[in-house]
Amino acid sequence: TYPDSYLILLSPQGQTFTQNEQISIGDFITMGGEIPALAITDALIRAIPGAIQPESYQQETFQNSQLDFATYTRPEEFAGLKVPAVLLSGNHKEINQ
Repeated sequence: TYPDSYLILLSPQGQTFTQNEQISIGDFITMGGEIPALAITDALIRAIPGAIQPESYQQETFQNSQLDFATYTRPEEFAGLKVPAVLLSGNHKEINQ
């Protein structure tokens, strides 16, 4: 009914979704298309200016090809050296200082 619209079909055979592509969100099975559609929607909303705080992008989990924040808390002691208490706090503002 909308000739200029673009139809997206979620499928495990599709291309892996990034914020610039469509279709598959990964190699796993869900009960239906609702969760993959929600994941895509969430990723797209995050790209809207003002949807999240700009500081959040500085600590993105995919920044620098990492899958998570830099983690310095485990083990708490290694080779006789202890992790500084500020790193164990989880307070990212204090850690950055």
